[in-house]
Amino acid sequence: MSLLIIDDSKSSLLALETAVRRFASCDIESFANPLEALERAKLVEFDIVLVDYMMPELSGIDVIRHLRGQRGYETVPVVMITSQTERSVRLEALEAGATDFLAKPFDPLELEARIVNLLALRSAQLALVDRARSLDQAFRRASERADMREQEIIWCLAQAMASRDGNTGDHIERVATISELIAEGLGMDRIQRRNIYLAAPLHDIGKIGIPDAILQKPGKLEPHEIEKMREHVPIGVSILRNSSAELSRVATAIIGAHHEKWDGTGYPQGLAGEQIPLEARIVAVADVFDALCSERPYKQAWPVETAYAEIIACSGTHFDPACVAAFRRKWPAIRTLFDPPAGKDEPLRSHG
Repeated sequence: MSLLIIDDSKSSLLALETAVRRFASCDIESFANPLEALERAKLVEFDIVLVDYMMPELSGIDVIRHLRGQRGYETVPVVMITSQTERSVRLEALEAGATDFLAKPFDPLELEARIVNLLALRSAQLALVDRARSLDQAFRRASERADMREQEIIWCLAQAMASRDGNTGDHIERVATISELIAEGLGMDRIQRRNIYLAAPLHDIGKIGIPDAILQKPGKLEPHEIEKMREHVPIGVSILRNSSAELSRVATAIIGAHHEKWDGTGYPQGLAGEQIPLEARIVAVADVFDALCSERPYKQAWPVETAYAEIIACSGTHFDPACVAAFRRKWPAIRTLFDPPAGKDEPLRSHG
């Protein structure tokens, strides 16, 4: 424990330091100049401060105000030493943040009792800080483990759905990453970007309820088959809509509206413009772009540059112009996703 003593009288400093050393094992630093003491306190977080009231450059109350406004000294015990008995002086000191008072000239027994009690108080404070820090670290580790499990579950679920739809893990990863990049281009914060990244792979989860004969049909779908295929939207919404988790809310918004179009010609509700949730508008761009660039049983993959031009051309009709603008800003990073792969598929990663 460390103790700071501030008193413009060198004889008082010596007397206080000598008295404290008789009963407490502390590192003690003494200053006759309060300004020098405050400068030292910027470098060292003392555990107790004793400060005289009457000093020529700064009063003890001024010193207390300075300390309380300094990071690390919000709860450090501060004792004001004063011969003043006026109630107004003590009230002002308490308002400034004084913890206790000591009469001057001090009684050695009173000094010992007060300092011992305050050392115990400070020790308890530091123990609570350490405990809070330990709990915070444990919580962060637990949250990280939960995040990893959450990502793994989402990845496995999305992979299972993709395999039925003729998609690949690459498609899921790219849609998630492109969506996050667009969200970043729109200025969304880290948590919003992460939720979109994790929820995007679930956009077609409702296809779990669509027959394989329709999902994997190599040719063009008949009108009745198209209507059946479109049922994957309400099916997907029904899977997650009863969850109160924020990630589920984002996923439900994406699932329910990623086939809506900016001009109102999409499905299932014919929403237009900002009626469509922003998360869904973002994923719509990412999903359509990657679908154009991917081979399917019923079509060949488009060249990446051709697909890019199509997205730009559909700004204001199919897609939110702001999302397309963000897509264009992030194009250099998006373009690299379609370079030849360097290795095998990896689980979903949050880019934070």
